[in-house]
Amino acid sequence: MTNRDLSRRAFINTAGKAGVMAGLTGSVLTSLANTNSHENGYLKPSPDPTPYTQRPLPYSYSALEPAIDAMTMEIHYSKHAATYAKNLSEAVAAENVDTAKISLEDLLSSISKYSVKMRNNAGGHYNHSLFWELMNSPGKVAVPSTALLTAIQRDFGSVDAMKTKFNDAAKGRFGSGWAWVIVKKDNKLDIVSTPNQDNPLMDLSDAKGQPLFGIDVWEHAYYLKYQNKRPDYITAWWSVLNWDYINTRFSKIS
Repeated sequence: MTNRDLSRRAFINTAGKAGVMAGLTGSVLTSLANTNSHENGYLKPSPDPTPYTQRPLPYSYSALEPAIDAMTMEIHYSKHAATYAKNLSEAVAAENVDTAKISLEDLLSSISKYSVKMRNNAGGHYNHSLFWELMNSPGKVAVPSTALLTAIQRDFGSVDAMKTKFNDAAKGRFGSGWAWVIVKKDNKLDIVSTPNQDNPLMDLSDAKGQPLFGIDVWEHAYYLKYQNKRPDYITAWWSVLNWDYINTRFSKIS
């Protein structure tokens, strides 16, 4: 075989591989590119990706009174939550996280690979970003959607039974943390609690799933008004729950 024949064969072989790759680009490669840690067996795609920076509060500090007082809201948002966002920015810079390529939700789903600072502040920023959206003015009356109500009745028996179980999880969280209603990989609802600023998106969480809604039971979320009466805060919190937002969120997750 001549050198010319070898060159021609090499060209055909290379061109053939290129053609295969071109075909993959529109199908398999695209699928692979879209495969992320949310498809690792326990998470669903996030319905509303959370930015790495702090969003504006969607209402005034006094909007949730009397359930949550204005001073608590101002301190909670402008001090505590703002600090999580600031520290998260420092952590992603120090640990070379390309925030244009990895979403906060994906980072949380592999949080065990990162520092304690990243875990605490990525969790704190995500949790609070969701928490603000989960509440609205007490005057806005809303209820679970038909689809969500059906899921609640299927998995808890009734809305009241769900509230009782959720309240128990929130009251029973020792120290600081959160209580959550989550959507599991089988589309069933469950109620869990997590310590500190952990959440069910994290790969190191005992109970994994997509958070539907949750309550902050750190003392800074309620102590000015309720002091040591956490159960009173939890009861009042239901009056500002934004069911419209939760219904939309559920429709995107389920």
